[in-house]
This record gives sequence, structure tokens and C-alpha cells, in this order.
Amino acid sequence: MGPVSNTTTRRVLLAFGALVALFTAASGYALGRLADIHEGTRALREVGGRAREARELATAVRDQYAHLAHTIILGNDSHRRFHTEARARVEALTRRLAEHARDADERAAVADIQASGDALDTLYRDTLLPAVMAKDAGAVEAAHGRALEWVSRIQARVDALTADSDASMEAFEAHVGAVERDSFRWALLLLGGATLFAAGVGVYIGNAVARLVQHEKLAGIGRLAAGVAHEINNPLGVILGYVRLLQRRAEGPLAEDLRVVEEEAVRCQDIVEGLLDLARPGRGPSEPVALRDACEEVVSRLREATRLGAVTVDVHGEGTAWAQAPRLRQVLLNLVKNAAEAAGEGGRVEVRIAMDADGSARVAVSDSGPGVTPEARSRLFEPFFTTKPSGTGLGLAVSQAIAEAHGGRIDVDTGALGGARFTLSLPPPSREQEAAA
Repeated sequence: MGPVSNTTTRRVLLAFGALVALFTAASGYALGRLADIHEGTRALREVGGRAREARELATAVRDQYAHLAHTIILGNDSHRRFHTEARARVEALTRRLAEHARDADERAAVADIQASGDALDTLYRDTLLPAVMAKDAGAVEAAHGRALEWVSRIQARVDALTADSDASMEAFEAHVGAVERDSFRWALLLLGGATLFAAGVGVYIGNAVARLVQHEKLAGIGRLAAGVAHEINNPLGVILGYVRLLQRRAEGPLAEDLRVVEEEAVRCQDIVEGLLDLARPGRGPSEPVALRDACEEVVSRLREATRLGAVTVDVHGEGTAWAQAPRLRQVLLNLVKNAAEAAGEGGRVEVRIAMDADGSARVAVSDSGPGVTPEARSRLFEPFFTTKPSGTGLGLAVSQAIAEAHGGRIDVDTGALGGARFTLSLPPPSREQEAAA
């Protein structure tokens, strides 16, 4: 019995030792991978912090510019203190970005942001503010133009830093995900012949790692979403806040003008929401829209907002199309506004509505402007491409996206007035829509 017992004991000890070895190897490997993941999540937090600081800097620069703009609008120095506070915030955020810069390129970008911010502040104190106080409209306009250039330069640098941080975050997330998958496979391999206890521990560790990575991913997405929402809504909130403050003191025509400003600011918020909707699947519910009424409403709104100037706008024809009314009006507003800007003072814009035999609709917006060059025509609907010195390059791109979401499109050619003609084509109603009508 002794030798057999010793052999059994040795086997049990060997099996136990093998189990311990497997468990130790698996635990050691898992701990090593957890450390790697922890390092990756720490790096994610650092990169996310830099991205957040860059977005906060962009917001602070916009605040600084907002107070500069208010100085021009109000025609006094009541916003000097607010401008100084915003400038201090910009400097503090710039210093933090400089402290967290990873390489020479980031340090150079931050240094350029600092230099541009200093130039913007000097321009405000030494040039724009004295010009405003002296009621020198020409000098104010020139200074405002230079201020926009500095703000655009800073924004471009901040956008580059943010894009670099976002790319780094994606790389870190991919690395952490790869480590997680690799850890799970090796844990299964090492613990395949172990006891249920060892297998349970391995599953527990795998699940814990998965939860950790998922938590960091969700946290990263939340930070990015909060930053974007803040950047978009902050300037609109400032506009609405000041308009509503002024409405309390305004009477008569001024109160009506401020009401229009408020409505347009709210419409901007609706447009932001519309842009977000474009990235989501589906178009939403459609309804029959009287195209002439929609066009005349757009022209009236632009006229009330003094966006047409001395441009003559004529609307011809009748028609109905199935569409989401707010988005269709957004497209028509963009086309008419662009045509009026191209026509210039004393120019003409013609909006012509037509229906085809199959029920499809066309709205052609022509202007008497210089037209579109062949080189620009091929890129008109690209996001951020613009032929205007102060345009964003999003109006036509968004309009085309809305048209395509409705099954239509926008084409451009030369119109009867000699300038450009943008034609919005919308498909005929479906059988379900015809039945609903």
C-alpha cells in the first residue's frame, strides 16, 4: 500500500502542482494583461483629458470673440471686463495644454495658439476698442476682419489638436480591445484542463476585463458627446440669452426685430438637430407640402431678416411634394439665400416650380449673378467647400443630403438670368402616400 499510496500522493501532488502552475500561469498572464489594459486606460484618460481641454479652449476662444462682438454691437466698453476674464481663461487652458503636450509638434501648435491669442487680445485692446469708442466704423470693420482671421487660425489649430487626440483615443481603444481578446483566448487555453474553480476564475477575470474596457469606451464616448454638445450649444445659448435680455427693455419695432432674431437662433438649434438626424437611419414622417407656399414663406422670412437686400425675388408656378416640411424649407432657404448673395444688390432671383406628369416636382432657383465656374461646380456639394470668403461650406452639402434622403437631388447649371440655376428634384408620391392623401 505504501508504494501505491506514495504514487497516488505524488500524482495528486503533481496534479495539484499542475493545477497550481496552470492557475499561476493564467493568473500571471491575466495580471500582466490587466496591467497593460490599466496602462491603456490611463493613456485613454490622458488623451481624453487633452481632447476635453482642447474643446474647452475652443469654447473659451469663442467666448472671447463673443465679448469682442458685443463690444462692436453695443458700441461701448461694457464688455471689456468680460473679455479680460475670457482671455484669462484662454491663457490658463493654453498653459495646461502646453504642460500636457506630448511632442514638439503639439508644443509648436500650442505656442501658435498662444501667439494668436496674444495678437487677438492686443488687437482688441489697442485697435478695436479705441475704434469702437471713437465711433470709427471703418476701423471697427477692419479690426473685426482681422479678429476673425485670428479666431479662425486658433480654431484650426485646436481642431488639429482635437483630431490628433481623437485618433490617439481610437488607437488606444483598439489596443485595449486586442489585449482583451488575446487575454481571453489564452486564458481559455491555459485553463482548459483545469478544475471548474480555475475555469470560473478565468471567466470572472475575462468578464471583469470586458466590463472595464466597456466602461472606458462608454466614458470616452460620453466625454466626446458632451464636448461637442457644449461647443455647438454654447454660442447659440449666448445669443438667445442676450436677445431675451434685450427683449425685456425693447418696445415697438425693436421688440419685433429681436423676436425675429430669437426665432432665427432657435431655428439654428433646430438645424443642428437636423444635422444630427441626417446621421441616423430613416427620414421620418412625410406630408404633402405646397411648394409655392413654402417658397414664399422662405422669401418672406429672408426679407424680414434683411438677408435679401435690394434683390428682386419672383416665385412662379404651383406644385406639391411629399417631404418633411421643416427640412424642405431648410433646403429652399439655403438655395434662395445663396442665389440672392450671388445676384448682389439690385440683382434678380427667380424661383420656378414645375410638376411632371408622373407627379414628381422640381423647384429651380436662378440668379443673375456671375454663375459657377466648371472647376467649382464639381465640388459644390462637398462638405466645407465654399466660394464665399466667409462661408462654412455646409449649406449645399446639407441641402443635397436632405434632398437625397427624400429620394431626390439638387443639380446645378446656367439659368435664364445668366447666373447659376440650382434645381431641386423631388420624386412622385408613393402608393401609400397617394392613398393617405
